[in-house]
Amino acid sequence: MNSNRRTVADSATRISQIMNPEHANLLGNVHGGVILKLCDECGGITAARHARRLAVTVAVDSMAFHEPVRVGQLLRLRGRITYIGRSSMEVEVIVEAEDLLTGGITHTNSAYYIFVALDDNGLPTEVPRLELTNEQERRRFDEGRERQRQRLERAGRQKEEAQ
Repeated sequence: MNSNRRTVADSATRISQIMNPEHANLLGNVHGGVILKLCDECGGITAARHARRLAVTVAVDSMAFHEPVRVGQLLRLRGRITYIGRSSMEVEVIVEAEDLLTGGITHTNSAYYIFVALDDNGLPTEVPRLELTNEQERRRFDEGRERQRQRLERAGRQKEEAQ
């Protein structure tokens, strides 16, 4: 285990990609699956940067599509750690579409991705603690802890129902 502490800024990730016709449906809107894949990549990079280990997606929580993304727009994704468990990391991914001709920016999507760091044998391993540097980060961490509590509660109910 790496006992170092890392800040949110240490692993924050930004990626951008132009949306081309192969990313879209017949209406010219980018497929939700393309956006989900890019969010997963951005979140995975963020988690790996924090853990300095490979990280795998274990859940996607609260993906919301606010506005369509169109062909020709620049999709901008920002990932940041919001909550850390023992081996798990919650990453908030915020997606914006930029119109390159007008400069207009639209918030299109938000999601929480949950990743688990893996050791050299492919087993979950402890991740560095998160050093919270301001009140906003502390608030996001507390909100993430509550989301994690709710996720675990739902998983427990689903397990009971399956038995």
